[in-house]
Amino acid sequence: MLGNEVCSVCGDKASGFHYNVLSCEGCKGFFRRSVIKGAQYVCKNGGKCEMDMYMRRKCQECRLRKCQEAGMREQCVLSEEQIRLKKLKKQEDDQARTVVVRPTPPSPPNPPYKLTPEQLGMMKNRLKVTVMLLETSRRYNPETESITFLKDLSYNRDDFAKAGLQFEFINPIFEFSKGMNDLQLNDAEYALLIAINIFSADRPNVQDQSLVEKLQHTYVEALHSYICIHRPNDHLMFPRMLMKLVSLRTLSSVHSEQVFALRLQDKKLPPLLSEIWDVHE
Repeated sequence: MLGNEVCSVCGDKASGFHYNVLSCEGCKGFFRRSVIKGAQYVCKNGGKCEMDMYMRRKCQECRLRKCQEAGMREQCVLSEEQIRLKKLKKQEDDQARTVVVRPTPPSPPNPPYKLTPEQLGMMKNRLKVTVMLLETSRRYNPETESITFLKDLSYNRDDFAKAGLQFEFINPIFEFSKGMNDLQLNDAEYALLIAINIFSADRPNVQDQSLVEKLQHTYVEALHSYICIHRPNDHLMFPRMLMKLVSLRTLSSVHSEQVFALRLQDKKLPPLLSEIWDVHE
């Protein structure tokens, strides 16, 4: 871009390449809105309008046709949800790359990582109580986009909505569950991740923050060692898992707000969901 390029649709000053075509902000927005709405326009001049900065406001059919003739591609247009998810994914990747991971000694040949007896014992004990805490995300089925709580009882987004939950609460649950499913974590990784989340010193009413931080650091070290052993070629897995804790904290906050709202509205959820989401007296 030299600064003097013009829009391929209307001749206005171009702002860049949008949907595969050099165009202005106005035509970019018009094309996107038209595609998302599936708009059908009618020209009063039989589809023969010459498109310029004046006529672009007068005839939508000819403007859309000119966008298509210029080469704008509908498949390049993302929905609001796709844009939001794309930004969230980029944010997580950017933040994951900024997490400082302790480097391994360069020589002699990289020594194998070993878990201490304390770490091994800690993982075994934690596996008996913490694995269930992430069962929701572990039970996510990406093929059906649903969560199975019992052997044959699955809920998709619409099922949650019919039960009385708001999509502002439902969507983050499914997005988090999908993200966790994409990581393909095993039992030990799930257990250590939830343990790190439990021992957060900035939680309300924590009295001995220093002690809690030390406990959390122990789990972080265990997770780091475990990943280095079992995923030696995936250098971003450790920071990605830690970034999921940020999403988990946000999800917890949304959960609290939703539960409070349901109690105010005296909603009667199915017994299973009522117990899972703690919507009871």
